[in-house]
Amino acid sequence: MSEAGRFYEVQFAEEECIFNLLTPAEKDILEKSHEIRHYKKNEFIYREGEMPIGMQYLKEGMVKLIKEGIGGRDQIIRMIPRNGLIGYRSLIAGEAHNGTTIAIENSEIITIPPAILYDVLLRNHDFALALLKDLAIELGFSHHRTVSLTQKHIRGRLAESILLLIEKYGFEHDEQTLRVYLPREDLANLSNMTSSNAIRTLSIFVTEKVIAMDGRKIKIIDLEQLKKISKQG
Repeated sequence: MSEAGRFYEVQFAEEECIFNLLTPAEKDILEKSHEIRHYKKNEFIYREGEMPIGMQYLKEGMVKLIKEGIGGRDQIIRMIPRNGLIGYRSLIAGEAHNGTTIAIENSEIITIPPAILYDVLLRNHDFALALLKDLAIELGFSHHRTVSLTQKHIRGRLAESILLLIEKYGFEHDEQTLRVYLPREDLANLSNMTSSNAIRTLSIFVTEKVIAMDGRKIKIIDLEQLKKISKQG
């Protein structure tokens, strides 16, 4: 079976996949026009300032969206899990990317050319509304994170980031260990703090028996307490 054949026969089987809203004819068009690329861990997918090459769909892997701040310090804006969409906001806005995306692990990404996407958006109202809903959800999330990262204390910010990772990536088979293993620097960048503060706060969470750690692995011991810390800020 070709790479193109696997695109919708496997990925469209996901119930929540937005591409399930396409008609058979539209799926056939995507079969002939999409491109699949493989990225290694820590490889750039696109950089801030580059123009979008299409709407990108994360078929396999994990990706982070970062924004470089003052002094070259990175801020992680979004964590994108498998089946997530990448770069479509800039494409629809008709502007350059305002952030940089990097593969957290080896990833496989499908790119849909702009002309094909625009044609589908004009013809398929259900697909267009689903994409609009996704944009609205991301906008609401961004508003929430802006307030959290500026008003919460360090403990609250880090607890919220761990809860975000649970929501995005879930647990291993033990239903306690996070499925994503981030370096301390990424946890810090996700939580708007220095690496030293992230390491110190993680150690406090371990002492309080909220979490347990084994290298980069984080095991949730007391989920309710973690939620409480996040809520209290």
